Amino acid sequence: MTAGLATAGIAGGGPSDADAASQQSLDRLRSKIGATRGKVESKKRRERVLTADVQKYSAQIGGLQSKIDVLQARQDTVQADLDRSQAELTRTQADLRSERARLVRLRARLKESREVLAARLVELYQADKPDLVSVVVSARGFSDLVERGEFLARIGAQDKRVMEAVKAAKADAVGTEAKLAKLEKGQRVVNDRIESRRDEVVQVKGRLVSARSTYDEARSARKTLLKRVRGDRHHLQEDLAGMEKEESKIQAKLSGMPSGGGGVKKGSGALDYPANGQFTSPFGYRWGRLHGGIDIAVPVGTPVHAAASGTVRIAGWVGGYGNYVCIDHGGSLSTCYGHNSRLGVSVGQKVSKGQVIAASGNTGNSTGPHIHFETRVNGVQKDPMGYL
Repeated sequence: MTAGLATAGIAGGGPSDADAASQQSLDRLRSKIGATRGKVESKKRRERVLTADVQKYSAQIGGLQSKIDVLQARQDTVQADLDRSQAELTRTQADLRSERARLVRLRARLKESREVLAARLVELYQADKPDLVSVVVSARGFSDLVERGEFLARIGAQDKRVMEAVKAAKADAVGTEAKLAKLEKGQRVVNDRIESRRDEVVQVKGRLVSARSTYDEARSARKTLLKRVRGDRHHLQEDLAGMEKEESKIQAKLSGMPSGGGGVKKGSGALDYPANGQFTSPFGYRWGRLHGGIDIAVPVGTPVHAAASGTVRIAGWVGGYGNYVCIDHGGSLSTCYGHNSRLGVSVGQKVSKGQVIAASGNTGNSTGPHIHFETRVNGVQKDPMGYL
């Protein structure tokens, strides 16, 4: 808005002291508004980063869950193998106890048989059978003796039974010793495997707990920080809304604009109505040419409100529109307001939804006091009723 437009509704010459003070207050307020907007944007950027972090950790936890499921299945397999190994160890230990008891009995039987055989040899010697004694003396040992057929042929049937018992007992004892050694080795192998499996189960459980704890803690910390940043942003936005409202009041006072004007009709779409009044002309062709907006009949001086928040792109006299304001709302959408008696905003100014931006009038090519309201997409006029 030019200086002439800004003061068009103010009578007299230079600004009063009160106006100068108001302008200084407005300048300070706008400085605070700019700083607060910067803080709000900073908080929003921080929120986006934290939200992305939370989503990232959630995705990692989701991916980790698949890994946990695999590890859990492995843990179940290890536990089943551990149970089988424990059962095998129990059976092996029972076999060991049985074989040890059997070996004790065999050794006792072998000792008894040897004693019987030794007594019999004494009897044979005392009976003066030198040939049998020669066989005994010439044998390389007890084992060689019981294997000699010549010796067995010379002793009686009873003696032979004793010798056979000694021979069987010795063979059985040797076999049992070998079996016992094998069982003891098997026991060691099973014990080692059980210990290895137990260690593996502990490691798997440790990995599960550690991984879940790490990601959960990281995500929880980000959520807590995100909540705090959002709270700070909400407080800043509340402060900003209050300052923008105050800015609108001061601006209206300096430009001679009416303030407030009562509640404005809310649309069901993205935009609000610029003022309450009677529709006198719709969007469409009229008298052979496009009427690019809608007309709302209101008395001269009625507050004109911004239909949405945005940035002022045009604020001044534009041909048949008279005093004309256009606001860019982003996303290629803009709204325009024509035939105003006075303007309360300037080019580049940020305005909020519902803020008073002008006073209605009958300037330009107008047949009576009204607001000419337009919506444009990429500069092309569209029917406002599709947005209200």
